Amino acid sequence: MSDCCSTATIEVPIEPRVAGRIRTVALVGPPNSGKSTLFNRLTGLRQKVANYPGVTVEQRVGRLNGIGRSDLTLIDLPGIYGLDTYSEDARVAIEVLRGEMPGTPAPDAILLVLDSLQLRRQLMLAAPVLSLGLPTLVLLNMSDLMEARGGVVDTLALAQELGVPVAKISATRGAGLDSITHFLNRKAEPLPQQNGSLGTPSEKPALGRIELPVMGNPRSYRQWATGISLRTKYKAPISSEWTKRIDGVLLHRIWGPLVFLVVVFAVFQVVFSIGQPLSDGFGDLLNGVGKRIGLMMGSNWLESLLIDGVWRGVASVLVFLPQILLLFLFIGVLEDSGYLARAALIADRVMRSIGLNGKAFIPLLSAYACAVPAIMATRTIENKRDRFATILVAPFMTCSARLPIYMLMIAAFIPNKPILGDLFGLRAAVMLSLYVLGFVAALATAWLLKSSILKASSAPFILELPQYRLPTVRSLSLRLMDRGRVFLRQAGTVILAVTIVLWILSHIPFHADLAQSLIGRLGQLIEPVIKPLGFNWKIGIGLLTSVMAREVIVGTLGTLYGADPATQSLGLQAALRHDLTLGGAMALVVFFAFALQCTSTIAIVRRETNSWRWPALQFVYMSVLAYVAALATNQVILHLVR
Repeated sequence: MSDCCSTATIEVPIEPRVAGRIRTVALVGPPNSGKSTLFNRLTGLRQKVANYPGVTVEQRVGRLNGIGRSDLTLIDLPGIYGLDTYSEDARVAIEVLRGEMPGTPAPDAILLVLDSLQLRRQLMLAAPVLSLGLPTLVLLNMSDLMEARGGVVDTLALAQELGVPVAKISATRGAGLDSITHFLNRKAEPLPQQNGSLGTPSEKPALGRIELPVMGNPRSYRQWATGISLRTKYKAPISSEWTKRIDGVLLHRIWGPLVFLVVVFAVFQVVFSIGQPLSDGFGDLLNGVGKRIGLMMGSNWLESLLIDGVWRGVASVLVFLPQILLLFLFIGVLEDSGYLARAALIADRVMRSIGLNGKAFIPLLSAYACAVPAIMATRTIENKRDRFATILVAPFMTCSARLPIYMLMIAAFIPNKPILGDLFGLRAAVMLSLYVLGFVAALATAWLLKSSILKASSAPFILELPQYRLPTVRSLSLRLMDRGRVFLRQAGTVILAVTIVLWILSHIPFHADLAQSLIGRLGQLIEPVIKPLGFNWKIGIGLLTSVMAREVIVGTLGTLYGADPATQSLGLQAALRHDLTLGGAMALVVFFAFALQCTSTIAIVRRETNSWRWPALQFVYMSVLAYVAALATNQVILHLVR
């Protein structure tokens, strides 16, 4: 018993260093503690995302707003439960906190975010963080919800137990954040004790000697946290009766999956019923601006380059921005409300049936935005074989880069017919089927890998369910601005460069028609290989350019059809109907559902697996699967429409 309860007495600096010396602040907290919400609120859009040197774990760094200083940098560390080395996230966190991460400054202070609704468990993270000896402010997040549900904690007693200032905050509402300003701006002299109300830090005004559990003993963690909870009179909030009732439905073995399907159906229907008119209107606006600019420039080669090449290519991608933002708005609502964590538990049953670790659900879910951060997120999976299996199947999930080509082809070839009245239409059904197709391919591939070259024993899936809460306009707005900025940056860099190169190649040699240009000859060279799929040479060029990024194909087609006199006067949808059959159009979206058309994903898989063997195997497997599936799709549809 004495071993499991052993403690070490250390001296913890209560006061932070002189304000002028604090330059870098680390934001630490368990998953679902509201840390990311706090980071977004503290930094606004003054933040950047990159990777830590040498590893693929994502870091977010931002400048703090509204504290009277412009020289403070906030580093958002991965959500962790402890500073052990079982996962890459934890290793990165501890190296940053100890100042051992190359290229990342050592933090001068720590903001430790704990969910006050789950304080007894989350206090286990406080021990290793405090043992680092850095000036620390403990932030009890969601304190408003805790108190509204009858929860109680004596923040002054907690500050005295921990030896560091403690403040109640609500990151969602922005309440109590003045305590952070107070903590970071104050001088070294001690401040008088406060009553610990929301936003007012309660602190012990001198250096103190406190007992922390010996690191590496989980039971001694737990007992230390329980003891502090008792001595600070922590009373856990009463679970809402509504929460119990809602979870009784959403987590039910039968009703839970059915509700999930209804939610997914509703999201896609809204994306088309509302998003399509928005995209059409935005497209008309872009086309109108392009025509006005063209009339002002007159008819010359520069006008052709800018309007027929650059403008049509980039605008053909930008028109899908409203639908993409609408989709991410719904995903943000589901995530911030706490529903997606419940969906993870439902999906865990399916994941285990094919041999994947339950922790794989979160990376696979994030792959719906982009496979690159999803592959980074696999670092939380301790088992190497489980992690590699998740890495190899993540690109099958329908990322946002696939949406432009999906929406283009569906809008051009699929009639907007109702299936269940106004509740669900044919276009939404086709879009949903493409998502399901990618998901099924991921599961089948995972089963194949886990039953052969990547066999591994199963591991427990532990997930702390967040409280239900209403998403805030600010949080959703920041999310949409971030996704919109990423999309526009892609359109303004890669797609812009591709359209310029394509226009030049489509006009060499001069006075030759498009089919006899350099790009036309290249397309005709590969056309025999893709003709059985129902593709023409222009689609073939799009397949080549989209290896850099999937959405580039839309810009490529916009430029090529804009440079072709036969289709120059037509919109892109009409131009595609002029050249493609229904079988070819559906074969194209099926091809993109499977193919690994993304150099960024290939590069990140190479870095993550430390070998070219895995990304090469992944690229070949997905390409062959894409070709065979597209061929079958075209042939089946041709047979049906005869």
